Amino acid sequence: MVNIAKSHCTVLDVELDKICDSGNVFLAFLGNEVFVFCQILTVSTGYKSHRCFHMRDSAISGTNLTLGQEVLGFEAKMTAMAEAEIAKAENAKAEGNKLFQEGKYAKALVAYSFAIEFSESEDDGLNSLDGVVADSGKNPNLHVYYANRAFCHIKMENFGSALVDATKAIEVKEDWPKGWYRRGTANMALNRPKEALRDFTQLCKLAPQDKDARDKLKQCQKQVNADKFAKAIGCERTKPASQTVDVAHMDVDSTYAGPVYQSGACTAEFCQSLMQHQKQEKIIAKKYAYQIVLDMIEMLKGSSTLVDIEVPDAGEVTVCGDVHGQFYDLLNIFSMNGVPSQDNPYLFNGDFVDRGSFSVEVILTLFAWKLAFPKHLHLARGNHETRNMNKLYGFEGEVTKKYDEELYQLFCEAFCLLPLCHVINNQVFVVHGGLFSKDDVTLDAIRKVNRDQEPPDEGLMTEMLWSDPQPGRGRQPSKRGVGVAFGQDVTENFLKTNNLKMVIRSHEMKEEGYEIEHSGRLVTVFSAPNYCDQMGNKGAFIRLDGKTMTPKYTSFAHVPHPNVRPMQYANPMLGQLFGM
Repeated sequence: MVNIAKSHCTVLDVELDKICDSGNVFLAFLGNEVFVFCQILTVSTGYKSHRCFHMRDSAISGTNLTLGQEVLGFEAKMTAMAEAEIAKAENAKAEGNKLFQEGKYAKALVAYSFAIEFSESEDDGLNSLDGVVADSGKNPNLHVYYANRAFCHIKMENFGSALVDATKAIEVKEDWPKGWYRRGTANMALNRPKEALRDFTQLCKLAPQDKDARDKLKQCQKQVNADKFAKAIGCERTKPASQTVDVAHMDVDSTYAGPVYQSGACTAEFCQSLMQHQKQEKIIAKKYAYQIVLDMIEMLKGSSTLVDIEVPDAGEVTVCGDVHGQFYDLLNIFSMNGVPSQDNPYLFNGDFVDRGSFSVEVILTLFAWKLAFPKHLHLARGNHETRNMNKLYGFEGEVTKKYDEELYQLFCEAFCLLPLCHVINNQVFVVHGGLFSKDDVTLDAIRKVNRDQEPPDEGLMTEMLWSDPQPGRGRQPSKRGVGVAFGQDVTENFLKTNNLKMVIRSHEMKEEGYEIEHSGRLVTVFSAPNYCDQMGNKGAFIRLDGKTMTPKYTSFAHVPHPNVRPMQYANPMLGQLFGM
């Protein structure tokens, strides 16, 4: 029970008139005011907690508290209140579980948040009375709610928030295996294999007989060792793959009957033939795949970090968001909106690859159209056009499975040369992720960013690839663990600083394929419908007319694709999507 050793109230810095001990309840009297300290036993769980109430507190208003039997009645009332809060929390958890099973992860997250809110008592400022041991009075199931909410964040790719919740679950109950499992998973998704290895090592100590836990530990150890090997090989590589590969001596099998690529002479007819060939689940000859990527590298060397696009008054441009290896949905976009041409320009705003298992087909198609119409097909880099993401989410595995490691290295070179953003008609800023952790960033400052690299841990480049908008104003740490969450005032500052009209970005799945935010000054567009074959969302694209830059939105549903599951080539741990 609470130990009140002195009759001095540190909070009020006064001497208390007297203290009465009634076994499970202490009464501290200060003039006409009474402070009540009681130990509450929750019958259903056997859990004991300490609470402090002030007589003016609404929780006990109207209670005529006296010593003796009245005190026991007060204790029973407080116990009933604690029981009711736990019941509310359990009901919220049950609702969250139901929503989670239905794939409604955002709504499930809200339910688990309610469970957490019902379970955590508020500090009323009186716990600092001399001798009082502060006790949070938390629901004994609180660690479960945090772990469940962490799982929602993982499903929603909010890996930074998942890491925070998993850590809280561990803090509440350190010997509970699932908290360590969730945190290890979040660390792996954030490409922190060393931290994940520590989590999975602890998991196996707590659950030594769990086969799944041991498998995760082995996979994590394998990843750490692979990273060490890749780093060693990278140190030995003195020249980029584009300078060492010998395409001239590559042979094309005599039985090959697919499209033939002529370097320096890519045409719309070749692009159409390539799409039809790949639609039949056939890949083009290795020599031609190499040559397409090599030609793309040479073209991108002449590009820049920020590219200006000019659309004539009578023309239009189409902006597409994430495609994520969903090749058959890309074909559907071209079917609905026409293929790229001088009269039908496109801007694809990053995340062409990973997750979907037809990423090779997507990127070769987009590269081919770019080579055919270099001024009318524009490509921006997304956060998944990076080695760290490709290693985890499937593109590296897919390229090495369908072709080889050297072609993957060529793709990585090309990705590093992609522009990071575009400005259309000096009015619309288009970027994959979002805006910045500081105000007054200018377009000239962006132009000076070195794009020919893997993204650093922080800075303008990383924020353009990773940041997300948030409701309201100001900035917050990103739920992803990378970049920043920025409010409407940040958007308005950037637009005003650079005399721009609006921001178009991608990076987030939206139910209708797009979402208008920040009073119409910012739009998210996402072009991968039924994302990963499970989200049920629509895809969308935006058409902007050259004269007014007024956006017109088209949403569309997914189309069937061959029976190859998403994440087929991903890291096995992510492919299983973090279940336990």
